[in-house]
Amino acid sequence: MSIQNNLNNIKQSLPEHVTLVAVSKTKPISDLMEAYNIGQRIFGENKIQEMVEKYKEMPKDIKWHMIGHVQRNKVKYMAEFVSLIHGVESFKLLKEINKQAKKHDRVIDCLLQIKIAEEDSKFGMTPQDASTILQSEEFSTLKNIKITGVMGMATFTNNTLQIEKEFKLLKTVFDELKLLNSTNCKLETISMGMSGDYNLAIECGSTMVRVGSSIFGSRNYN
Repeated sequence: MSIQNNLNNIKQSLPEHVTLVAVSKTKPISDLMEAYNIGQRIFGENKIQEMVEKYKEMPKDIKWHMIGHVQRNKVKYMAEFVSLIHGVESFKLLKEINKQAKKHDRVIDCLLQIKIAEEDSKFGMTPQDASTILQSEEFSTLKNIKITGVMGMATFTNNTLQIEKEFKLLKTVFDELKLLNSTNCKLETISMGMSGDYNLAIECGSTMVRVGSSIFGSRNYN
C-alpha cells in the first residue's frame, strides 16, 4: 500500500472531531511530501533538530507538532515555528517555552504530558502536578504559552484492558483539569493513541491521534 492509500484509508476511518498527526520521524522529505500533496498538513516529529531541517525545506503552511521528549536547552530552535508541543512534563519546561516564545512574539500551544503508563520509561507528570501548576500564580503570568490539552502514552503491551484503563484515566484527568480553564489554559485536546491503538483511544475519548507506521511504514533507525 502506498502512503497515499494508507493516509486516505485512515482519514476516512476517523470521526470528524479527531485530528490526525502524521508521525514523520526518521522519514525522508519525499515521503512527507507525498502525504502533503494529498492534503496532510500536520506532521509530528520527536527530534527538534530533524523537525527544524524539515521545516526549512518544506512548505510553510505545515503545522509542526513536537511529540517527543523536549530538552529545555533545545526549545529555542523550534520556538519560531512549532505549532504544538505535546510533551510538556514540567513547569520548568513550560517557563522555557514561554521565554523563547516571547522572543518571537508568539503564543505557543502546549499539551501537559500526563504519566498514565505503568512503565518507568514513559515521561510525564502526575495529575496532581498538573492541577497544581494550572492553579499556581506563577503559571498565570506566562503570557506566551497556552495549555490546550493533555497528552499521554499507554504502556507498551498487548494487554488491551490495561491500555483501555490508561486511556480512560487520561480522559478523567482531562475532564477534571478542564474545570481549571483560565486566560492561558483552555483544554480542548486529548492526544492519545498511535498506529496500534488509535481506534481504542478514540473510543476512550481521544481527539488527536499520532499515527506513523500505519501511514509511512516501519521506521528507519539506521
